[in-house]
Amino acid sequence: MVVAIVGASGAVGQELLNVLAQRQFPVTELRLFGSARSAGTQYTFLGTKYTVQELQHGNQFRGVDIAFTSAGASVSREYAEDITRYGAIMIDNSSAFRMDDDVPLVVPEVNASDALNRPRGIIANPNCTTIQMVVALQAIENVSHIKQVHVSTYQAASGAGAQAMKELEMQYRQVLNGEEATVNKFAYQLAYNLIPHIDVFTDNDYTKEEMKMYNETRKIMHSDIRVSATCVRVPSLRAHSESIWVETEKPISTQDAQEAFRNGKGCVLMDDPQNKVYPMPLFLSGKDEVFVGRVRQDISRENGLTFWCVSDQIRKGAALNAVQIAEYLICHAN
Repeated sequence: MVVAIVGASGAVGQELLNVLAQRQFPVTELRLFGSARSAGTQYTFLGTKYTVQELQHGNQFRGVDIAFTSAGASVSREYAEDITRYGAIMIDNSSAFRMDDDVPLVVPEVNASDALNRPRGIIANPNCTTIQMVVALQAIENVSHIKQVHVSTYQAASGAGAQAMKELEMQYRQVLNGEEATVNKFAYQLAYNLIPHIDVFTDNDYTKEEMKMYNETRKIMHSDIRVSATCVRVPSLRAHSESIWVETEKPISTQDAQEAFRNGKGCVLMDDPQNKVYPMPLFLSGKDEVFVGRVRQDISRENGLTFWCVSDQIRKGAALNAVQIAEYLICHAN
């Protein structure tokens, strides 16, 4: 297949190259695109060097089968028509089209078949925090319908991009050297700190990140599920964590919930608290799955379950999910 990556120099673009190679995606031709600043940069894919082209309006996507876009919502909106004009399927990692009625929002473990109905030739990749949560939620939904969710997220610096990771590392060095910390990518110094603020605040005092979890979950799961989220930036480098409480229609025992996670698509159960076995981002960065632990019944509410999950948001929360969508499309091309 002829594959294009828009935003090839970014953290997700680089991870897309890794995932495509690792999963032996059938790439016969690769085209890399980026801003004027990244144009001319070379990257190696399966032993061959490719040069980033400057993204421009015109016919750059003639002959492309699948275009992975991860250069921000404004770029996706501006170039969507150019990308899809000649029949390319645009799998978009930005927030540009996620809530559009005629654009499917897809997590393959949950609603893969939605990708087959794409009137505009665009499939949206959900927000990273939503992706890992719905993979876990679907395991429980298979046992009993989930009525509502409360979730607190603990989001690594990498969620704000490669430069944010570098800034966090720099802040730690600066603080340890007695220097003032440089703050550009976050609202405040992140090193030795937590920031309960990701994206901009909306009229209801939830942030856009938190409202994404509400709206996107309902669309992906085709559900009336209600989600209340608090999203927090934490001073870890990579992989997001979430503390999740759910209320189900029918009671589910801890053992049944653990079995559901053990059998859930894309889930790995790590749940042996007596032996200090539970998911942690330090050890799960670079992994593909959503890891679940600390599963227990909520002692404050009937039909309540609570659990902890961790997933690498650059992989499953972005690049891997996009490639899995493409793989599904290949399998169902006929």
